Parts: sequence; structure tokens; C-alpha cells
Amino acid sequence: MLDELPPGRTPIVTRRVPGDDAEKVWDFVRKQVAQGRQAYIVYPVIEGSKDDQPELDFSHDDPETGGDAALNAASQVSKARPPSTGSGQAFDRLRAGSGAPKSVRKGKTAELFPNSAQEANPAAKSGLKSAVEMHEKLRNGPLAGLRVGLLHGRLDADEKEIIMRRFQRGEIDVLVATTVIEVGVDVPNAAVMVVEHAERFGLAQLHQLRGRVGRGSAKSYCILVTGPRVSPLAEERLNAMVRTQDGFELAELDLSMRGPGEFFGTRQAGLPDFRVADLLRDRKLLELAKLEAARFANPDQAAGSDTTEAERARVWARLKEAWQRRYGLVEAG
Repeated sequence: MLDELPPGRTPIVTRRVPGDDAEKVWDFVRKQVAQGRQAYIVYPVIEGSKDDQPELDFSHDDPETGGDAALNAASQVSKARPPSTGSGQAFDRLRAGSGAPKSVRKGKTAELFPNSAQEANPAAKSGLKSAVEMHEKLRNGPLAGLRVGLLHGRLDADEKEIIMRRFQRGEIDVLVATTVIEVGVDVPNAAVMVVEHAERFGLAQLHQLRGRVGRGSAKSYCILVTGPRVSPLAEERLNAMVRTQDGFELAELDLSMRGPGEFFGTRQAGLPDFRVADLLRDRKLLELAKLEAARFANPDQAAGSDTTEAERARVWARLKEAWQRRYGLVEAG
């Protein structure tokens, strides 16, 4: 069992920060870049309204975190050199000013985002910051003077490859991106992962994003920036991320929150149709049942058992009748 970090790697410091403290986050990013490190800043959508970007791995039972696409992208880079500043105790100050925002009940979107703002910016309808919008704001504002790149899935493969190569070579200090960087990215010098609207991401996604840093010997940080509305389920996910880096513990929590979906069917999340069993509580018993079922289904192993061929035929007929259309998916192809 893989229950420890690879040699030479150190645990990633994970903190949760309310959106009101974003300036402290950008100050911390600046100071890390001044020390020669690089950073990712991840957003849940590319641009525009969330309605045309369905993608994030949210819990389907979480009504306050509906899905938005984040696997697509584009790329621009500001080529200014980073200023030289001292590191100080930026992360400690960031921690001191960060209290976890309280969960609030749903409010009317119109009260949070007036009609005029929604018409001026379609992304305002969902209240989400987008990668394209924030790339412009950051490189011309809080991160001005740094080399800020933009990566999302709407770029063609060659453009994405060029941007990632530049980031790997250290020609980009801060990479603003969507979850297109979730897997397959290895930049040992990247030491900071900032996830904006962290409450909108699934637990597995957050764990994968955090894994993009901490791949070198330098101390690394994952900063989860939350919006003003955090649902109870999102609170659980965020608290788990801060509490542990154990992938097995997070996977079990994710399973208990989302459910495994259907084994014979198309539903990818939700509780299974067990009448009595619980997938987590009865894991050992279910594993034993799986072994017995495999033995029953294997003609070679079943030959030496007391089960007759007629009994086996009745079991298969009953299974097909009980599972009906969903069982037919197993037989397809």
C-alpha cells in the first residue's frame, strides 16, 4: 500500500482563505515568485456564462455547487520580468487573516449580482470568476510585473504544449488555468497552488490539483479561496482537504458523500440500490460476496461445487429479469 510520500518530497501546507483576503493571497504569490518559485491559479470556468461550460466534478446532491466547465482553454503571456522582493512571513499573515466563511442559505442571485452587472459580464450570472477575465485582471493589477500565462482546453494541442513547455522552463512565473492541468503536469519548481471558488470543485479534483505542487524539495502550499456562499457539503470537502493529504482517506470520504453510482448502468454518482448493505461499513462482507459470485460465475470453479447446471441457469435468468435494461449494458459488445 502506498501510504507515504515519494523520497525527497515534503507535505503540502493547505489553507482555506475567504475571498475577501484575496489581496493577501496575491501578495504571498508575489513573494514566492521573488524566491524563484512558480505558481498555479485555477478557476472553475474559462469565460462567459456557466451554462455553456458544464464540466466540474461537483457532488450532484450539492445544490449550491452546480456544474461549470473547466477543461477547455486559451493562452496569453505577459513577458515582464518579476520584481525582486523579500519573502517575509506572508503565508503566516495569510493564515492569521483567513477564517473559514460560514455557510449561508441560498439567496437570490439578483441581490448579489444586479442586472446591469449581469448584462455587462455573462459570467456574473453565476457569480464565478473566469480564467480569461482574471488573467487580464491579475497581470494588469495584483501580479503586474510578473510573467503571467493562461492555459485552458479551448486552445489547440500545439498552443497548450507551448505554454506548458514555457512554464516548465521557468519562462512563466504564474499560470492561470482551468482544471486542464489536473493531471499529467510535472513542474518541480511550482510551489504554490491557488484554487479560486474552491467550494465549486469536487474532492477528487481538489486533491488532484494539490498534487501539481510539492513535486520538488521546496516547501509547497495549496490555498483554497472560497466564495461567499459555501454549502454544508462543500464545507465537508474543504475541511477534509485542510485536515489530511491521505488519498485513501479522501477517496473514502468522497465515496461516502457522492456514492458509487451504478455498476450496471449510466449513473456515475449516488447511492447504490442495496436494500441492506452499506458499501463502506460492509466492505469485507461485500468482498467475500464478490469472491463467491466470481466462483459461481466461473464454470471451471463451479464444476466442483454442489451447484447444478439447472440451478445456475435459474440464477442467471433471475439476474436478467431483475436488472432488465441495465444488465443489457453488460452484455453489449
